[in-house]
Amino acid sequence: MEKPGKIYFASDVHLGAPDPESSLAREKIFVSWLDKIKKDATVIFLLGDIFDYWFEYKKVVPRGFTRLLGKLAEITDSGIPVHFFTGNHDIWVFDYLPAETGVILHRKPFNWEYHGKKFHLAHGDGLGPGDKGYKFLKKIFTNPMLQWMYARLHPNFATWLAQRLSKDSRISGVSTEFKGAENEWIVQYAYEVLKEEQIDYFIFGHRHIPIDIKLNNGSRFIYLGDWIEHYTYGVFDGNEFTLKTVKV
Repeated sequence: MEKPGKIYFASDVHLGAPDPESSLAREKIFVSWLDKIKKDATVIFLLGDIFDYWFEYKKVVPRGFTRLLGKLAEITDSGIPVHFFTGNHDIWVFDYLPAETGVILHRKPFNWEYHGKKFHLAHGDGLGPGDKGYKFLKKIFTNPMLQWMYARLHPNFATWLAQRLSKDSRISGVSTEFKGAENEWIVQYAYEVLKEEQIDYFIFGHRHIPIDIKLNNGSRFIYLGDWIEHYTYGVFDGNEFTLKTVKV
């Protein structure tokens, strides 16, 4: 049963990027934040791209991130649910992370209700119109046969290759400038959802922009920002949602 408290939301930490030293510094900040919020958290939602790259072989997992993995296990062991959404950079989470840390895994948008408010949660990649190139790539990345073939590569080479591609995607990827609601694919997706059901809060990662805007009928749309430049997160206290910033 959920204990009374606050709901926390974060995304786009991109641990592992751009190098081990700066990644470790961000990991320590993120773990310190988790340690702080566990005192009054009812549920924690991690909405994708927590890792800049993650792939689980049957007998091998990525090197590093021990502080985060240990903290997640500690939090879930204490009875606080942690929901982990796969993003476009950590799409290859399989059974290891949930089994070892106790997180609840989500690969698709997820509706959740709390204190009479309805939340629609997702990382945000591939939602809405446009972005056809990525949608095609996502079909490749999620193809079981192609995943099996990739797993046959030596982990050292496979990790180097994936990290190189990940770096290129960050350099040439999605703009972090808000384009206006009419030009944001994920905002357009939210409007389509609202045609079928009333949602109080749409909360997404992916775009690395901290944004909170109003949609129709009192619905609000939130981009959580990131932990690379903004160090922002969301909190719902049972009545109101607020975007906040960690001081670093």
